[in-house]
Amino acid sequence: MSLSLNRVMLIGNLGRDPEIRHTKDGRPVANFSIATTDRWTDKSSSEKKERTEWHNVVIFNETLVKIAEQYMKKGSRVFIEGALATRKWTDNGGHERFATEIVLRGYSGTLIMLNNRDGPAPDEGSYGTTRSSAGHQPPAKDELDDEIPF
Repeated sequence: MSLSLNRVMLIGNLGRDPEIRHTKDGRPVANFSIATTDRWTDKSSSEKKERTEWHNVVIFNETLVKIAEQYMKKGSRVFIEGALATRKWTDNGGHERFATEIVLRGYSGTLIMLNNRDGPAPDEGSYGTTRSSAGHQPPAKDELDDEIPF
């Protein structure tokens, strides 16, 4: 039995505002790019280095397109999960061109905005920490309902 899996998960920042287009039958489609950056220290020179990769993303899920259109902008930090797809076309000069994209379709795609309401996402060094806004304190232990309804 042969099994295969085509899933991509990325956390990165938008390189440009999402571009919203429509298919011939009127369905919205969002296109944008995400930058992911690797940072390291060169062992031989102790010099800090980094490499940025750019990923093209296409969203066909109408709900996620609306979210992208309303809330995402250049610099937004996002988590996306989708599938790799390669398109092929012939340009005006007759040359074959290829583009590999991360595609979010139907229910198989995930988009999570990682920026908080107060501003940009926390630094990478503080991954997993949260900042509470004034007046939004977590409930005290005795305020939690321990009864499970099932």
